[in-house]
Amino acid sequence: MRATIMYQAGDVRVETVPDATIVEPTDVIIRVSRACICGSDLWPYKDLEPTPGGRPMGHEAIGVVETVGSHVRRFERGDLVIMPFAFSDGTCDFCHEGLQTACSHGGYFGIGMVGGAQAEAVRVPLADGTLYKLPVKEDDALIPSLLTLSDVMGTGHHAALVARVQRGKKVAVIGDGAVGLCGVIAARRLGADQIIILGAHPDRTALARDFGATDVVRERGEAAVEQVRKLTGGTGVHSVLECVGSEDSMRTAVLVTRAGGAIGRVGVPHYAGTPASREAFYANVSVGGGPAPVRAYIETLMPDILDGRIQPGRVFDRTIGLDEVPAGYQAMNARQSLKTMIRP
Repeated sequence: MRATIMYQAGDVRVETVPDATIVEPTDVIIRVSRACICGSDLWPYKDLEPTPGGRPMGHEAIGVVETVGSHVRRFERGDLVIMPFAFSDGTCDFCHEGLQTACSHGGYFGIGMVGGAQAEAVRVPLADGTLYKLPVKEDDALIPSLLTLSDVMGTGHHAALVARVQRGKKVAVIGDGAVGLCGVIAARRLGADQIIILGAHPDRTALARDFGATDVVRERGEAAVEQVRKLTGGTGVHSVLECVGSEDSMRTAVLVTRAGGAIGRVGVPHYAGTPASREAFYANVSVGGGPAPVRAYIETLMPDILDGRIQPGRVFDRTIGLDEVPAGYQAMNARQSLKTMIRP
């Protein structure tokens, strides 16, 4: 089968690899019908050290079950399923608490012996606890929006929950990538009164306004902090969704949060310590977040997609075939594409 392998920064290839096969009786093999390139994939694209044998890429997918392990009970051949970016057993204490990304027996796609989803097929460990069966056909018009439930929509929702977004409150979303834009959707869905998007790309911030953002701040650093304070009467916002992961974005997050507010950080952190931690301490600002347990949120968010109340699939602005994946990485890295969908 064909699959995407990254060998070092900037070196992404689509190669023929051994077919995905059942390893454990709790596995299934899915034929990937939709996958995508994630903003988090751009971090290794920029800085991955030379990796002998390469690293399989891709952790978001919708696919059709092709082969079923002998211990799998909830799925059968032909089922169309969402594959969240982390696999989980669904039975441990953490899964029961809705934190599948901390599953005692779980892990992440593209790491170790588990392949990536930017491929023709992928092995899904712990299928009964990981996958979610879709009530639509493979060619349904809602597929792009449903694909976001594998990561970005669930991640934006997680940031909003951790940041304690509530009806009538003021929210800032830092980052105009796919997660940030889905964070705007999540904040609007939870009833925020004012939603400020911090982003510099006019096409993306225009989409953020369509999703419910009330204000746009294009400045960065101290100028951004000053502008957010101005927009909120000098107090700052109740909730911040930090969707980038850089030191600068996290510092901005702390400084625009009003006293007693909360930050939900879902951008993979690329800094050693939390910036402005002293300021956060004295303002009683809560900082939380991490890898989103998107499997826990599918049942909550899917009805709004099926009914057309939210349309997170609009974050996809380019669709490519599997052989075009290297060009897809280049386009996203150059900010020529917001989020690229793959049809193997």
